[in-house]
Amino acid sequence: MNFNIANEVIATPMNYPLNNIPERTAKPRNRGITMVMDKGLSLRQVEDFIEVAGPYADLVKLGWATSFVTPNLDEKLRLYREAGIPVYFGGTLFEAFVVRKQFDDYRRILDKYQMEYAEVSDGSIEIGHEEKCDYIRALSDQVTVISEVGSKDITKIFAPYKWIQLMSAEIEAGAWKVIAESREAGNVGIYRDSGEVRQGLIDEILTQIPEDRIIFEAPQKAQQVWFIKLIGANVNLGNIAPAEIIPLETLRLGIRSDTFDHFLNQ
Repeated sequence: MNFNIANEVIATPMNYPLNNIPERTAKPRNRGITMVMDKGLSLRQVEDFIEVAGPYADLVKLGWATSFVTPNLDEKLRLYREAGIPVYFGGTLFEAFVVRKQFDDYRRILDKYQMEYAEVSDGSIEIGHEEKCDYIRALSDQVTVISEVGSKDITKIFAPYKWIQLMSAEIEAGAWKVIAESREAGNVGIYRDSGEVRQGLIDEILTQIPEDRIIFEAPQKAQQVWFIKLIGANVNLGNIAPAEIIPLETLRLGIRSDTFDHFLNQ
């Protein structure tokens, strides 16, 4: 397979013909993105992941601030880079630098590790939204910015108009995509603590924010199914566990029971 060639347009590999399969966008994708959560994979696990799931992974997030304590970080980043899979540090690392008044140090870290993407979030700290947008503007001159909207605090529930207002402002400030927060467990933000999607919230957001500008964090299978049925095979989904990448791709293609009938008559 030639999926490990950086910057190459890569189609989803199919081992045999099957009719009525939805068309998937090709890498590098702007729609249909799968963002993977790496919470501490070893180098050997990264190699195995790339071999099996490389064609389907569009972005890898080194979760929260795990990059601070990850052994062999340079080597791990090299493996992903050579596979043509962009990597970025979790937004909590950005927040850890900002709360300590080390934003310039954070920018130097991005340069040191040759990062092409950065996440700006405020899920763990309190900062004014205009200040957050200022960080997005500043970093947009250096890297491609992905911003995250929503709190990691389960008691903080935003009204739909607030989500729309925040997302719109962050896109205007320079964010390439905005992430709809759920944490790695999928039980806050756009979800109830049970993991159920806040359907009314999503419906309202999509009246104002184009679906291709949003990455919906969806670590649970039921959440992935819900968004695929709502938006289609090429919905942007994030916080996907490495072992769930191929299972997710079968959901996107309608060849797993949960979405089996969804695409047959389209």
